[in-house]
Amino acid sequence: MSLPRFEIFLAAPPGLEPVLLDEVRDHGWTAAKAVPGGVEIKGSWPDIWRANLLLRGASRVLVRLGRFRADALNTLHGKSKELPWKEFLAPEQPFTVEATCRKSRIYHSGAAAERVAKAAAAVTGAEPSEDGLRIFVRIENNMVTISADSSGDLLHRRGFKEDVAKAPLRETLAALFLRSMGYRGETTVLDPMCGSGTIVLEAAEMAAGLAPGRGRRFAFQEFPSFNPQAFDRARTKALGGRADTSLRFHGSDRAEGAIKAAKANAERAGVSGLCRFEQRTVSEVTPPDSPPGLLLTNPPYGTRIGDRKALADLYRAFGAVVRDRFAGWRVGFVTSEDALAKATGLKLEAAPPVPHGSLKIRLWSTPRD
Repeated sequence: MSLPRFEIFLAAPPGLEPVLLDEVRDHGWTAAKAVPGGVEIKGSWPDIWRANLLLRGASRVLVRLGRFRADALNTLHGKSKELPWKEFLAPEQPFTVEATCRKSRIYHSGAAAERVAKAAAAVTGAEPSEDGLRIFVRIENNMVTISADSSGDLLHRRGFKEDVAKAPLRETLAALFLRSMGYRGETTVLDPMCGSGTIVLEAAEMAAGLAPGRGRRFAFQEFPSFNPQAFDRARTKALGGRADTSLRFHGSDRAEGAIKAAKANAERAGVSGLCRFEQRTVSEVTPPDSPPGLLLTNPPYGTRIGDRKALADLYRAFGAVVRDRFAGWRVGFVTSEDALAKATGLKLEAAPPVPHGSLKIRLWSTPRD
């Protein structure tokens, strides 16, 4: 029996869609295309499972239930009832609907969400709730797109990082920034302001061939159509790619608590043998005894942590260390403040800004050789 095929949307921060597209194609979805806010592919249930298990840069995997035109709430309700809800919602299963409306005759998002929820409940007997499986409704120019969230918790929640330092970078963003700088798990990575170790851990896992979703559950495991036996087979195949690596990955931070957190997180992720964390200030950082690699870090920005004027000294010190000690290394850092980036005195290229909470951050990097 042939499996149903779906349109699948892989969400990414605006500005990083091409980077996610590159990763998606590396995993075999060669017909993938970048669209605003993410990447689109087509596939069946195993593709949905693999995307959740394997993609480091995607923040969520949405399955399109349907797309249709509607310019009135009654039309929205009627056409919504025709969607394959029983594939996704079991009787009495809690679910919540979130709607957005833009440039459409249906302009009240709350009313739109209510009509879709009533349609889904009428077909399946599922229970509309403030929690549960998330259904997303987007109405733009009277075109309705309805999607089910197959991920559950956002995919940056790998399941290993319990200890978090101040203003952490999400794992998905760390992975995308590493990829933006050409990293594919084939060189040493160092982070001189590592916090709880996110960049170092992502780099180590990529080198070791570890799937980011190996330690967590997903919303699709609650779908009525879920086949646990087939998923176990697919999961075993997807997670069987562990690679041997002789590389080591290095992090340092001035805060003792950050180093303790990074070591604990590395232990939980199963990469403690690949990672070296030390308590050091930026001025004390030296290259490891290895060929030149990649230096990537997420320093304080000043918006939430510290004082911007004082931080200029930190960025100047960072720039001096790079110039004096890291010849041959590719260097990058993330900040929301262009003035701080320029304070390093380094020759840098600026990537497009990316949303990060309430901020817009940007990857600054030294040019490729």
